[in-house]
Amino acid sequence: MSTISPRDAKWREELRASMTAKERTAIARAKMPELDPDYRVTCSEEVNQGLSQEQALVEATRCLDCPDPQCMTGCPVSINIPGFIKNIERGEFSQATAVLKETSALPAVCGRVCPQERQCESRCIYNKMKREPVAIGYLERFAADYQRLHGINEEIARPDSNGIKIAVIGSGPAGLSFAGDMAKRGYEVTVFEALHQIGGVLKYGIPEYRLPNAVVDVEIDALKELGVTFIKDCIVGKTLSYEDLENQGFKGIFVASGAGLPRFMGIKGENLIGVMSSNEYLTRINLMGAGHKGWDTPVLLGKRVAVIGGGNTAMDSVRTARRMGAEVAMIVYRRSEAEMPARLEEVRHAKEEGVTFMTLSNPIEYLGDENGRVNKMRVQRMKLGEPDASGRRSPVPIEGAIDEIDVDIVIVSVGVSPNPLIPHSFSGLDISQKGTITVNDNLESSIPMLFAGGDIVRGGATVILAMGDGRKAAAAMHEKLSK
Repeated sequence: MSTISPRDAKWREELRASMTAKERTAIARAKMPELDPDYRVTCSEEVNQGLSQEQALVEATRCLDCPDPQCMTGCPVSINIPGFIKNIERGEFSQATAVLKETSALPAVCGRVCPQERQCESRCIYNKMKREPVAIGYLERFAADYQRLHGINEEIARPDSNGIKIAVIGSGPAGLSFAGDMAKRGYEVTVFEALHQIGGVLKYGIPEYRLPNAVVDVEIDALKELGVTFIKDCIVGKTLSYEDLENQGFKGIFVASGAGLPRFMGIKGENLIGVMSSNEYLTRINLMGAGHKGWDTPVLLGKRVAVIGGGNTAMDSVRTARRMGAEVAMIVYRRSEAEMPARLEEVRHAKEEGVTFMTLSNPIEYLGDENGRVNKMRVQRMKLGEPDASGRRSPVPIEGAIDEIDVDIVIVSVGVSPNPLIPHSFSGLDISQKGTITVNDNLESSIPMLFAGGDIVRGGATVILAMGDGRKAAAAMHEKLSK
């Protein structure tokens, strides 16, 4: 179904056929409409508003339909990128969505939060021409949103069951991707989620202004239509044991429990009131409604908020702090802005929303008042030295360059570790020194038919890499069960 009439579709097809590559490359990349910064810091409305139909049609026309599409090599879930884009160009929007869903369980999510600039778009041939790449992420979002926004009820064909029960531990992107692929193959899939909402980090970690819960819920509903069963408030390792899963007849298990254990820096004053992890801060607000009307979940509020770190979670935290009333919200990062792992768009949005960036700065101590609440931080000024193992230049302290800065909330966002509950609940499971589950090339653990992927294996990664693990594990488990 499409809003493009047959006449217009024919006209567009003729236009497309008549356009030269030079004419296509002369078209400027689409600009994403966004909410005004002064308004968006007052609410949780989504900042990026999505391309209009006309913008999407024009942007899709930029695709050169390369005979060897390198963009696909940059996609961890192997989306047929030229295929869905060419359907958009023809005005076949629902068909574009169908192409996306052949390989991706969460296209509307990926179109919003995946780092396309480092993946598919980084391989676009336009980069060799010194031009902006095709806006693959914007087009993915447009296609995925089309059915939802136009009230189109997609008929999902549920495959015949093969009678084999599969358990998934965790309902984040890795678990959802795995569940979708296994359900399509006819397996009876049950997803166990420890929290009271399905979605994992998509719900508790990513704010509504970047990824609305309603968008996530639509993707989850599609998996339910495929036959996936979801069980909430169930902690595997506490509520259920590995032996319980075996006794219930599950023939394969995929662990996708993520990395929800926050890291701290181990500096003096981290136990003061007002110093918290980004995990706690975002979970209270995103998942448990803290600070919103009708919710009783407490969360500390401050006028001067410092967020320690330079990744996407740090940007989510500092931008959330602005929306929670912080007059001064600052990013404190020990390297320069060029070394920040956060997406460029997130950095730009943070700056537009009034966030201060204190780069080449590293906290060394937090100070508190007579009530034990943080009120200052001591910051060591840094300079860049030689590159380290990550390829980024190492921060080196500048002797004697220490500043004291007033703060009333500190949010630490310097990384996460896997929650040890799942790994230590399974006897005989090999675990790395970092607490991650050790797996082989097919993502199978030391326990036969127990696979794992996402952050519980990687220790921290992007949504799309976790989804790629889910797809890979599903293919490997299916192959093993089919023998």
